[in-house]
Amino acid sequence: MFDNPVVAIIVILIVAGLIAAAAYYIIRFMRGTIKLTLSKTGYAGGETISGSFALHAKKQIQGNKLIVTLIGHEVTEHHEDGKTKTRTREIYRDEVLIEDAKIYPAGHTGVYNFEIATPNMGNPEFMNSTLGKTLAGALNMLSDRRSRMKWKVEARLDAKGVDLATSKSVSISGC
Repeated sequence: MFDNPVVAIIVILIVAGLIAAAAYYIIRFMRGTIKLTLSKTGYAGGETISGSFALHAKKQIQGNKLIVTLIGHEVTEHHEDGKTKTRTREIYRDEVLIEDAKIYPAGHTGVYNFEIATPNMGNPEFMNSTLGKTLAGALNMLSDRRSRMKWKVEARLDAKGVDLATSKSVSISGC
């Protein structure tokens, strides 16, 4: 079928990767689901994001921790050799612990409310912190208009084996 063994190996690796990815998502779905709901998707810096998420465990899950995280990524695009290349790096992460380690029995359903603050670039205390200085430095680099910030709220059950997680994009002005 394949005259070139290198092509055969590449095809086999691609098929194996696709099968592994499909198996991961099937296993994750069989364990349970998390559905995230936010009160809105646009926020000002320093505002509190409020929402809830529903956790449904289809099988027993040994949870390490149940968390909600606000994550900020800097996305930078540049042109090289006539092609546009994109680089993404995480520059902000704030995590709120909802529950410590716990075993969730099969069939468990729970709704969890949360609040998580957005970074406040106007607050001198925040700006003097290491995190504030890092975020301010990254935002200064955004002035070339080829960079932007992408924010998301993620709900995650960090568990033994495969985690359950979901996320939603949000926009934060002033950051």
